[in-house]
Amino acid sequence: AKVLPQLLDASTLKKEVVEGVDVMVVRELTGDVYFGTPKGIDVVDGQRVGYNNMIYSEKEIDRIARVAGDVASKREGRLCSVDKANVLDVSQLWRDVVTDVITKDFSDVELSHMYVDNAAMQLIRWPKQFDTIVCGNIFGDILSDEASMLVGSLGMLPSASIGEDGPGVFEPCHGSAPDIAGEDKANPLAMILSAAMMLKYDLDRPEEALLIEQAVEAVLDEKVRTADIKQENDGCKMVGCKEMGEAVIAAVERMDIPNAITN
Repeated sequence: AKVLPQLLDASTLKKEVVEGVDVMVVRELTGDVYFGTPKGIDVVDGQRVGYNNMIYSEKEIDRIARVAGDVASKREGRLCSVDKANVLDVSQLWRDVVTDVITKDFSDVELSHMYVDNAAMQLIRWPKQFDTIVCGNIFGDILSDEASMLVGSLGMLPSASIGEDGPGVFEPCHGSAPDIAGEDKANPLAMILSAAMMLKYDLDRPEEALLIEQAVEAVLDEKVRTADIKQENDGCKMVGCKEMGEAVIAAVERMDIPNAITN
């Protein structure tokens, strides 16, 4: 969740709170209470009882901790692990494994821990304190959506699903938005910024990533907006998905691209 200066007014928070914010949420996607077993709805003593199992193995935590450590080392080198270790056994294991991985194998990363309820509050109170956040599936599901409102819209938020090896999947955080399918209303900037994220974190091409990010900012400087980031009386032109995408292409074509990128 990177707050661009052109969109400070799109956030519902005060300018001094969100200005300069750049937070990366690293969320584990294949475990936790969403996929744990046993689960179901049974009848117990004549009434229905629903239950799910919040479960993580050491290997699963180790895997996401290494991804988060690698991401943090490419940013400002600060990693906050979010859990609920004061009441959940699974979070106690989470905290132990994350601490072991980061202290042993990512000595350049500064690690801290925060309970999820406090993290949710701090993300709104003073988001600039965060660089990279790592958390389990359900906590990450909530915090990543909360972080989207720092930038003003889910339509500005890129995301990635990264495994232990092989290529990742880079896509907008917001999903497919079927309610506006075919209406030329979607904001394409999250998808474009997801491509920049792919270049930076998966392909190790930071120069190309920066070029795409600069093209997006150039278009926003031109006061071009899709509906989700358009503010009343902001003097900006509202466009659809196609026109916004074409504007970014035009911005790239106007740039003085270094030979190191084109060769």
